[in-house]
Amino acid sequence: MTLLRSTAQLFSSRSFLLLFLGVSTIAVAFNNLNPSKANILAARNQLLVCGRTRSTMRWGASSSSSSSSKTVGGDPQEQEPLDVGRLEQLKQREAELVRALNAVRRDKRAFLRQRPLSIGIIGFGRFGQFMARTFVKQHHRVVATSRSDYADIARGMGVIHIDGMDLPKFLQQNLDVIVLSVSIMSFQETIQKLASSLQEASQSGLVPLPLVVDVLSVKEHPRNIMLTCLPQDVDILCSHPMFGPDSAQHGWNGLNFVYERTRIDGIVWDQEPSKLGGGKELSTHEQSTCNGTATTEQKDRLGQKKYLESHTEGTDRLERFLSIWEEEGCRMVPLSCVEHDTYAANSQFITHLMGRILGKQGLSPTPIDTKGFESVLKLVQTTTADSFDLFYGLYKYNPNSMDTVNNLKIAMDDVVLNLKKVEEAESSS
Repeated sequence: MTLLRSTAQLFSSRSFLLLFLGVSTIAVAFNNLNPSKANILAARNQLLVCGRTRSTMRWGASSSSSSSSKTVGGDPQEQEPLDVGRLEQLKQREAELVRALNAVRRDKRAFLRQRPLSIGIIGFGRFGQFMARTFVKQHHRVVATSRSDYADIARGMGVIHIDGMDLPKFLQQNLDVIVLSVSIMSFQETIQKLASSLQEASQSGLVPLPLVVDVLSVKEHPRNIMLTCLPQDVDILCSHPMFGPDSAQHGWNGLNFVYERTRIDGIVWDQEPSKLGGGKELSTHEQSTCNGTATTEQKDRLGQKKYLESHTEGTDRLERFLSIWEEEGCRMVPLSCVEHDTYAANSQFITHLMGRILGKQGLSPTPIDTKGFESVLKLVQTTTADSFDLFYGLYKYNPNSMDTVNNLKIAMDDVVLNLKKVEEAESSS
């Protein structure tokens, strides 16, 4: 009894009562000479209920006044039990998923390393070299050609260089992918020459037809040119890395890579701006029936192509190319070319437009620059560092650019008008 009184002083009467009930239940279960398994389980469950009730009372002390009206020491079955150990289980599950994801990534990298691409780059200027460094780093074979002589630079990077834009010789390199890294002003001429060489190569049967990729800053213009000029069996990927050598000098991680699977395995994606990155699949023979007038036979054939598309060599090749950007940490943005140009006019083009306008102001650093003004100077520096051909191309070949210019003029006039109104109101008062 002395021991019980000493122990009771260490606990509140209510907590002790609950503990006593739990211990008493176990004692009763073991009191029999031959205790049944059911009695032992009942005793354990009673103890768990008591422990949960005690935890509920401890944490429930901070509940609202409406909750405090309930009897804290009521029937344990009426108390909402805490899921003891649930957080630990979730953490363990989280760790298992992380380990599984890391294992998948290791397997993916090993697979990609076993199947490197042979990538050709037409236009080995600053951006072409910028891409080539990463392609080589990921163990792909890179072949470049350009009007200018970049042989020494290519050799230093581990890139094969074909002098003088010799496209027939360039295509003899058995290329899986050709990336066009030329200016927007020379894009159509380059595609027409490439199409002619690809047609000859296709007829000879000696050279496999590659996936052709553009990386221009506008998308509808190159899309239309490639669909019109390139042989129908040539796969097309329209893409726009939303970064360059300056903005990605510390890596590509987290930077946007926009792309549209324009034509794969003879299937053209008919753009539907209402669907992000999507579009309706149409075979080259069904392009004239995009309003739903295709015959049943045509629809059945198209359905079979859809089903088999994920297993074609063309799709596999495209996914391996996209994996280059994924592995560098790019934020992959599937987007139709129509949607891209709509967004770009009010983001990329207006950025370049404002940079050029502010650059005409002759702005320069001062001894009292604010952080905001430093950002303005940085905008001027980065936009004017790009060629005027790029800026002109953003304007000329994006049908939405003129709307952006007109809206900017209206906004400028509106801001100045508001300033004059306030000034006039002050003068008249």
